[in-house]
Amino acid sequence: MPSAAATFGIGIAGYLGVNLSPYMIAAAQSALGVDVLTASWLVTGTLLLTAVTGLATARLSAGPHRVLVARVGLVLAAVGFGAAALVPAPAVVVAGLLLGGIGAGGAVSSSGAALAAFIDPDRVAGFNGLANRAIVTVILALIPLVPLVPISVFGTLALFALVVLFMSAWLPSAPVVEHAAVPVAGAAASDAVARRPHRVETIAGFALLGTFAFWAVSEDSLWAMAGVMGADQAGLTPEGLGIALSGATAGGIVGAVLLMVVGNRLGRAVPLAMLLAIGGVLKIVEGFVTDPTAFIVVFIAWNTIYAIAFLYFVSTAAALDADGRWSGPLLAVYLVGSALTPVIGAALVESFGYQGFVVVLGVASFVLAVPAFLVARISSRLQRTEEPAAVAEGVAA
Repeated sequence: MPSAAATFGIGIAGYLGVNLSPYMIAAAQSALGVDVLTASWLVTGTLLLTAVTGLATARLSAGPHRVLVARVGLVLAAVGFGAAALVPAPAVVVAGLLLGGIGAGGAVSSSGAALAAFIDPDRVAGFNGLANRAIVTVILALIPLVPLVPISVFGTLALFALVVLFMSAWLPSAPVVEHAAVPVAGAAASDAVARRPHRVETIAGFALLGTFAFWAVSEDSLWAMAGVMGADQAGLTPEGLGIALSGATAGGIVGAVLLMVVGNRLGRAVPLAMLLAIGGVLKIVEGFVTDPTAFIVVFIAWNTIYAIAFLYFVSTAAALDADGRWSGPLLAVYLVGSALTPVIGAALVESFGYQGFVVVLGVASFVLAVPAFLVARISSRLQRTEEPAAVAEGVAA
């Protein structure tokens, strides 16, 4: 339906820079004539601006200005990345990338908040993950067919933002629900109901953001170090790494399809906690395998679990508040960790070695499974207190 297409498309536009970051580094080197470290810091700055802008606009995206945030963000992204693609002046390239990063942040927060507008957050999270993986996989496959120069890389970011800008009118608006009353024990018949506890939702929301931030750092640290660790520990070749990365993408697609099929039939709290625990075990195993084939198999299995857990986090945030108060900033919080994990992962490896590194990451998953379980239970309970309002009709997935 149009509302789903707009939500997913705008979300992909916001995250496309993250997925294309290796290509962006190469294009920045080509445009500026700088070394890989300088280009990496420029791309890191771009992604951090996306994250900061997403967090800064999350409150607006959870209110009646959601569509405006999306449109302004997409315009800025198209203009910024377009300028970096078309104007060879170094100052314009740098300013364009930073401006594009700011614009992408508006797309991230508005699309994340809009995910909460759908009646079945679990199934919609699966659809969102499938759309993201499928489209990004195609783009990642096509761009290397041409030289990694500004017009091909930055131009892709600008063009995609421009295309989904025309879909922004279909983005579900907020507020989308009327909050039902919650029975209060011991109340008289005339005043037996009261609004759901706002404090519980707020505490759960901030706990979810914190849990997700630490979990994102632990997951992406392994992703960032996988190539180096695989080569040193298991003799993984560049070709083998390519198989592992492409297989991981395919695993994410499979995970998204499974969540679409299952929806909320298994609940939300137990599956999320189990996924984090299983992911922790796989991360630890990854650091101890010495055979390249085993390394690839474990890596793909871990990334499949990671992808499903990611989608459960999204559905948990969406169910906490249907106006998107928590699903908007959730995706921006992830970007903070994603931008910094190469540095964090390298520091952990240097301090603990590869095996100590994966043990730290695994233990982090086990610990974070506890607050994730509790918040997911709260989100399921609060979701049952919300009734779809008239504006939400026709938006259900």
